[in-house]
Amino acid sequence: MKKVISRIGTAAILALVLMCSSKSSYALDRSYTYNYDYWGDVQNTPDFYSPAKVFTSTELNLDKRLLSPQGIYVYNDSVYIMDTGNNRIIELKRTSKESLVVERIIESFNGDIDNKKFSGPTDMAISEAGNYFIADKGNGRILKLDKDLNFLMTFDIPKDSSIGDDVSFQPSKIVVDTAERVYCVAVGINKGLVKYEADGTFAGFVGATPVVFDFKQYIWKKFATQEQLTQMESFVPTEYDNAYIDYEGFIYACTANVKEEDLKAGKTDPVRKLNLLGNDILVRNGVFYKGDFPVYGDIYMGSGGGYSGPSLLTDITCFDNDVYTVLDKNRGRLFSYDDQGRLMFVCGGAGNMDGYFRNPIGLDHMGYDLFVLDQLDCSITVFTLTEFGELVYTAMKQFNKGEYKQSGETWQKVIEADGNYDLAYIGVGRALLREKKYKEAMDYFELKYDDENYSKAYKQYRKVWVEEHIVIIVIVILALFLVPMTIGKIKSLKFQIASSDAFKF
Repeated sequence: MKKVISRIGTAAILALVLMCSSKSSYALDRSYTYNYDYWGDVQNTPDFYSPAKVFTSTELNLDKRLLSPQGIYVYNDSVYIMDTGNNRIIELKRTSKESLVVERIIESFNGDIDNKKFSGPTDMAISEAGNYFIADKGNGRILKLDKDLNFLMTFDIPKDSSIGDDVSFQPSKIVVDTAERVYCVAVGINKGLVKYEADGTFAGFVGATPVVFDFKQYIWKKFATQEQLTQMESFVPTEYDNAYIDYEGFIYACTANVKEEDLKAGKTDPVRKLNLLGNDILVRNGVFYKGDFPVYGDIYMGSGGGYSGPSLLTDITCFDNDVYTVLDKNRGRLFSYDDQGRLMFVCGGAGNMDGYFRNPIGLDHMGYDLFVLDQLDCSITVFTLTEFGELVYTAMKQFNKGEYKQSGETWQKVIEADGNYDLAYIGVGRALLREKKYKEAMDYFELKYDDENYSKAYKQYRKVWVEEHIVIIVIVILALFLVPMTIGKIKSLKFQIASSDAFKF
């Protein structure tokens, strides 16, 4: 009878486990979000973001359909769409999570200047003083307007000997810092970002990417004829696609002009974080068993679904918690990384459903919500955080505020929601490390093969252990020296006594 009861109990427990696992599997099957584990394997995760609303020209009640939009910019609760094909900028006001209302349509401006119309505007930025900076690409200028759209000044083609007279100035993307210095991505200029002082003075180029070249091709160029040289590829820096300036004044820049072989060889970095000197200070501490986890989107670049090659990162944005997200125009995916360069999640894809894209071209954020502009669909998709995403960001916020115990507890909730999420274990370990619970922290770091943090915890654990056992350690060390000495003395004394007795007789 006991055996029967035992078997029934075991069967019931097994059935319960299967039910729970089927629920978990179902949740993951519905998810289109994934990450990579330490081994480089794809792991499905609960969704960080869900598409709250897709806004089309019809949804926005526009007088005419968006035509080839090429830029999106978010400022406070306003969203600006560069309606490039219609030579205008559309200002939208966000009145709720699922509502965007047309505030005004900007087609021209006021002031003492001949051409007051836009021609193919591609980007804009608003300074802390409220001035508008607009990349008027078709007219070959960057405009500075006040908040009432009165003309203030223009930023024209940089006066530099390396730029030929035949090069036309086509500013495509711009960012502005707190001092109203302008940094511009210009078509055909691959020396980095074009920098202007606030008074419009050209101040040089910032953050040129390292030149990638083949040594064999370099040698061959030394012996090639002039005709052969004109047909060969030049060794020049890579042109940026887009830029974003964060709350600290650092510039995140990305480029889609990359080659698969260069990425795999570590010869190029499609994402960079530039300081005032133009140096790349982006931290890349993401690790999996094959080595460094690169910040370049998908690890695997094979063909499938009509797409092939590496991720082509065409836009970037950064939150106030130092998490940055990049947009892949090749497969329509969003990749988010933390401040250490560890991949947090991947979502999106190519398609016609909500949350998927046909030709994503622009990315920005409002709070933690993401806005993605699709050039082909002429639509704006708004993504809002899910409960899982809110848990992760809450845990990070608590840690940054010094609330380590609360952060560890929140990370534990993340583990309960997804036991395969590596960053949650590392998050618990880091919280325990700050709480000086070094042994427990070591256990979490060991689970996810975090050698660097494990070494930090072990170093502190060893120090505490030595302090707690210093008396025993001293006694043992003294014993190791004194016991042999005492034994030696005793043996020597016995020998002397024995020798003296033998001499007497």
